[in-house]
Amino acid sequence: MPDKKSTELSLATLRPAKGSWPKRTRVGRGHGSGMVKTGGEGGKGQTVRSGGGKGPAFEGGQTPWARRLPQNRGVSQKARDIGHFRTHITVLNLSDLLDWHTNVEVNPETLRAAGKVKQVRDGVKILGKVVQGKSLPQGLTFRDVIFSGPAREALQAAGAVLPSVE
Repeated sequence: MPDKKSTELSLATLRPAKGSWPKRTRVGRGHGSGMVKTGGEGGKGQTVRSGGGKGPAFEGGQTPWARRLPQNRGVSQKARDIGHFRTHITVLNLSDLLDWHTNVEVNPETLRAAGKVKQVRDGVKILGKVVQGKSLPQGLTFRDVIFSGPAREALQAAGAVLPSVE
Protein backbone atom coordinates (compact mmCIF):
# COMPACT_ATOMS: atom_id res chain seq x y z
CA MET A 1 0.00 0.00 0.00
CA PRO A 2 1.50 3.38 -1.01
CA ASP A 3 2.27 5.91 1.64
CA LYS A 4 -0.61 8.40 2.06
CA LYS A 5 1.83 11.32 2.58
CA SER A 6 3.57 10.86 -0.85
CA THR A 7 0.34 10.99 -2.93
CA GLU A 8 -1.34 13.75 -0.96
CA LEU A 9 -1.58 17.17 -2.67
CA SER A 10 -0.57 20.19 -0.59
CA LEU A 11 0.91 23.65 -1.11
CA ALA A 12 4.32 22.29 -0.23
CA THR A 13 4.20 19.71 -3.03
CA LEU A 14 2.94 22.02 -5.83
CA ARG A 15 5.39 22.48 -8.71
CA PRO A 16 4.98 24.17 -12.12
CA ALA A 17 4.73 21.85 -15.13
CA LYS A 18 8.06 20.93 -16.66
CA GLY A 19 9.05 23.46 -19.35
CA SER A 20 6.34 26.00 -18.46
CA TRP A 21 8.87 28.48 -17.05
CA PRO A 22 11.51 29.59 -19.58
CA LYS A 23 15.09 29.67 -18.42
CA ARG A 24 16.19 33.08 -17.14
CA THR A 25 18.38 35.08 -19.59
CA ARG A 26 21.76 35.68 -18.00
CA VAL A 27 23.13 39.01 -19.22
CA GLY A 28 26.80 39.88 -19.60
CA ARG A 29 28.18 36.35 -19.39
CA GLY A 30 30.43 36.24 -22.45
CA HIS A 31 30.19 36.50 -26.23
CA GLY A 32 28.71 33.04 -26.65
CA SER A 33 25.59 34.06 -24.76
CA GLY A 34 24.70 36.80 -27.26
CA MET A 35 24.04 39.18 -24.36
CA VAL A 36 27.30 41.06 -24.02
CA LYS A 37 28.20 44.75 -23.67
CA THR A 38 24.80 46.50 -23.68
CA GLY A 39 22.91 43.40 -22.50
CA GLY A 40 20.01 43.62 -24.97
CA GLU A 41 19.42 47.33 -24.34
CA GLY A 42 20.88 48.61 -27.63
CA GLY A 43 23.10 51.69 -27.76
CA LYS A 44 23.08 54.93 -25.82
CA GLY A 45 20.71 57.86 -26.09
CA GLN A 46 17.76 57.72 -28.47
CA THR A 47 18.01 54.01 -29.23
CA VAL A 48 17.97 52.89 -25.60
CA ARG A 49 14.93 54.97 -24.63
CA SER A 50 11.37 53.73 -24.62
CA GLY A 51 9.69 54.84 -27.85
CA GLY A 52 13.03 55.97 -29.24
CA GLY A 53 13.82 55.84 -32.94
CA LYS A 54 13.05 57.80 -36.04
CA GLY A 55 9.55 56.67 -37.03
CA PRO A 56 8.26 55.19 -40.28
CA ALA A 57 8.30 58.41 -42.36
CA PHE A 58 11.91 59.36 -41.59
CA GLU A 59 14.07 59.45 -44.72
CA GLY A 60 17.51 60.07 -43.29
CA GLY A 61 17.15 63.83 -43.05
CA GLN A 62 15.93 64.23 -46.64
CA THR A 63 12.68 66.22 -46.93
CA PRO A 64 9.97 63.65 -46.29
CA TRP A 65 7.69 62.42 -49.06
CA ALA A 66 4.59 64.05 -47.56
CA ARG A 67 6.30 67.46 -47.53
CA ARG A 68 7.72 67.13 -51.07
CA LEU A 69 4.24 66.78 -52.54
CA PRO A 70 2.75 69.90 -54.13
CA GLN A 71 -0.63 69.65 -52.37
CA ASN A 72 0.45 71.23 -49.11
CA ARG A 73 -2.57 73.52 -48.98
CA GLY A 74 -5.71 74.20 -50.95
CA VAL A 75 -5.77 71.03 -53.04
CA SER A 76 -8.42 68.34 -52.55
CA GLN A 77 -7.31 65.21 -50.75
CA LYS A 78 -10.12 63.07 -52.18
CA ALA A 79 -7.67 60.69 -53.82
CA ARG A 80 -6.09 59.82 -50.48
CA ASP A 81 -8.88 59.19 -48.00
CA ILE A 82 -11.91 57.46 -49.50
CA GLY A 83 -13.65 56.99 -46.16
CA HIS A 84 -14.61 60.65 -45.79
CA PHE A 85 -15.49 61.42 -49.39
CA ARG A 86 -17.23 58.27 -50.63
CA THR A 87 -20.99 58.49 -51.19
CA HIS A 88 -23.08 55.72 -49.67
CA ILE A 89 -26.22 55.07 -51.73
CA THR A 90 -29.04 52.89 -50.38
CA VAL A 91 -30.36 50.59 -53.13
CA LEU A 92 -33.89 49.29 -53.62
CA ASN A 93 -35.30 47.00 -56.32
CA LEU A 94 -38.46 47.74 -58.31
CA SER A 95 -39.91 44.47 -56.99
CA ASP A 96 -39.99 46.08 -53.52
CA LEU A 97 -42.47 48.67 -54.85
CA LEU A 98 -45.05 46.19 -56.21
CA ASP A 99 -47.31 46.68 -53.16
CA TRP A 100 -46.80 50.49 -52.98
CA HIS A 101 -49.97 52.59 -52.90
CA THR A 102 -50.17 55.03 -55.82
CA ASN A 103 -51.45 57.92 -53.66
CA VAL A 104 -48.23 57.95 -51.60
CA GLU A 105 -45.22 59.71 -53.12
CA VAL A 106 -42.04 57.59 -53.25
CA ASN A 107 -39.19 59.50 -51.58
CA PRO A 108 -36.46 58.56 -49.06
CA GLU A 109 -38.60 59.55 -46.05
CA THR A 110 -41.67 57.54 -47.08
CA LEU A 111 -39.52 54.53 -48.02
CA ARG A 112 -37.93 54.58 -44.58
CA ALA A 113 -41.29 55.03 -42.83
CA ALA A 114 -42.70 52.06 -44.76
CA GLY A 115 -39.71 49.91 -43.79
CA LYS A 116 -38.53 49.43 -47.37
CA VAL A 117 -35.09 50.85 -46.57
CA LYS A 118 -33.36 50.66 -43.23
CA GLN A 119 -31.13 53.71 -43.50
CA VAL A 120 -31.06 56.64 -45.92
CA ARG A 121 -27.45 57.70 -46.25
CA ASP A 122 -26.50 59.93 -49.19
CA GLY A 123 -29.52 58.99 -51.30
CA VAL A 124 -31.71 56.17 -52.58
CA LYS A 125 -31.25 54.46 -55.94
CA ILE A 126 -33.90 52.23 -57.48
CA LEU A 127 -32.65 49.29 -59.53
CA GLY A 128 -34.59 47.55 -62.29
CA LYS A 129 -35.08 44.05 -60.87
CA VAL A 130 -38.73 42.96 -61.19
CA VAL A 131 -40.23 39.57 -60.33
CA GLN A 132 -41.47 37.77 -63.46
CA GLY A 133 -45.26 37.74 -63.84
CA LYS A 134 -45.79 40.81 -61.60
CA SER A 135 -46.59 44.32 -62.85
CA LEU A 136 -45.76 47.68 -61.33
CA PRO A 137 -48.52 49.92 -59.98
CA GLN A 138 -49.67 52.53 -62.49
CA GLY A 139 -48.85 56.22 -61.89
CA LEU A 140 -46.28 56.13 -59.07
CA THR A 141 -44.77 59.53 -58.20
CA PHE A 142 -41.08 59.86 -57.25
CA ARG A 143 -39.04 62.62 -55.61
CA ASP A 144 -35.36 62.79 -54.48
CA VAL A 145 -34.62 59.33 -55.86
CA ILE A 146 -32.17 58.26 -58.57
CA PHE A 147 -32.74 55.38 -60.99
CA SER A 148 -30.75 52.85 -62.96
CA GLY A 149 -31.41 52.78 -66.73
CA PRO A 150 -33.60 49.64 -66.73
CA ALA A 151 -35.57 50.93 -63.73
CA ARG A 152 -36.26 54.26 -65.46
CA GLU A 153 -37.47 52.47 -68.61
CA ALA A 154 -39.75 50.10 -66.66
CA LEU A 155 -41.26 52.95 -64.64
CA GLN A 156 -41.86 55.10 -67.72
CA ALA A 157 -43.61 52.14 -69.36
CA ALA A 158 -45.80 51.83 -66.25
CA GLY A 159 -46.73 55.53 -66.44
CA ALA A 160 -44.79 56.70 -63.38
CA VAL A 161 -44.07 60.39 -62.77
CA LEU A 162 -40.27 60.65 -62.65
CA PRO A 163 -38.10 63.66 -61.84
CA SER A 164 -36.30 65.11 -64.84
CA VAL A 165 -32.72 63.97 -65.49
CA GLU A 166 -30.23 66.81 -64.99
